[in-house]
Amino acid sequence: MTKDEIVRKKQEYVFNCVTTYFKDPMVIDHAKGQYVWDIEGKQFLDFLGGIVTISVGHSNPKVTEKIKAQIDKVQHTSTLFVTEAMVNLAQKVAAIAPGKLKKSYFTNSGTEANEVAVLTARMYTGNYELLALRHGYSGHSQLAKSLTGLYTWRKAGVIPYGIVHAPGPYCYRCPYGLTYPSCDLHCAKDVDEVIKTSTSGQIAGMLVETIQGLGGFIVPPPGYFKIVANIVRNYGGLFIADEVQTAWGRTGKKWWGIEHWEVEPDIITSAKSMANGTPIGLTLTRPEIADAYKGLAISTFGGNPVACVAAKATIDLIEEDRLMDNAETVGNHLHAGLEALKEKHAIIGDVRGMGLMQGIELVKDRRTKEPASDLTNQLLERLRVHGLLVGKGGLYGNVMRMSPPLNISKGDVDTALAAIDKGLEEIGGK
Repeated sequence: MTKDEIVRKKQEYVFNCVTTYFKDPMVIDHAKGQYVWDIEGKQFLDFLGGIVTISVGHSNPKVTEKIKAQIDKVQHTSTLFVTEAMVNLAQKVAAIAPGKLKKSYFTNSGTEANEVAVLTARMYTGNYELLALRHGYSGHSQLAKSLTGLYTWRKAGVIPYGIVHAPGPYCYRCPYGLTYPSCDLHCAKDVDEVIKTSTSGQIAGMLVETIQGLGGFIVPPPGYFKIVANIVRNYGGLFIADEVQTAWGRTGKKWWGIEHWEVEPDIITSAKSMANGTPIGLTLTRPEIADAYKGLAISTFGGNPVACVAAKATIDLIEEDRLMDNAETVGNHLHAGLEALKEKHAIIGDVRGMGLMQGIELVKDRRTKEPASDLTNQLLERLRVHGLLVGKGGLYGNVMRMSPPLNISKGDVDTALAAIDKGLEEIGGK
């Protein structure tokens, strides 16, 4: 089919809510390594990675060869039967898990992983109420939408019964008008007040993204999670780290993003780059918490042998090639380059991120911090012209998000920075 035919059929047969980037939607034809090509044959450096999902490069043969072999062996069984692929992955995850986290529940997405975490926390504690953070994003189900703290993703009559949102650790736009570190981490300590005033005081837990992804790559300050986790546990709840975007070496040096804050969660959820693009979700916890999940539970596609083989191959490759170290080294290079662009372009209000998870927040005026949402859209369009794909996020849609594969080079970063610099000049971002 031609590009126009594909776009027309998408508009005719697919929900309109399934949004796409660009005024003229891009049709991807094929991909390899850090590059994708559209149907018209143009090559793009991919700094979005399928929304923080391509961890070891598109169509990496060390992963795809094992996928193909598994397809020829057995493609599907459901969780009613045990496979070597599933238990091998579970054992590998337990080996690299923080602390005493050991047992896995495999699903198909981050949304499902968060659902399982919430249900498990409620059964283990005997409590119902949950805390989440403003600016957070938890997925597309009814429960996940209720946990989400962004109004644009909470449509369809969401009824957030039993869920309370605390102000988030958004230092650039502090909800208290304070400045780190003189703030003394007021946002973390205020979680205690939120529990006292907005819940029964008996909570099942708190689910938070280690770095808020769709919210605009918001990075909590040092010490934040230690305070929050202690408060949550003091009220009988479990601390649930949503690592859908931050796990598997993405934040640099460590397997899990939460390890940078020196906190051992009670439950971890993950998905996305775990299997380099093959659909999979993970809920990981301690044995006594996992065993509290009562009643029958099956997952038709969760623990699928092909997805498990893809995940195990991806994790092995990240470990063998020390890609978490590359994420730190190259991520620091990217961050420094973005800081240099901030000095040059006043439209960049903030640069933030860890490892190969970096973002820039665009504003019309640094003094007022008025979001430059329209200019962000314009920048994405210009970067497309210059052969660079990035993401967008934030409550106001004014944060440019970058999450390239973990095995990119400093040369790839320099190419991306040059394109961003040129794009900012073209939209008048000086």
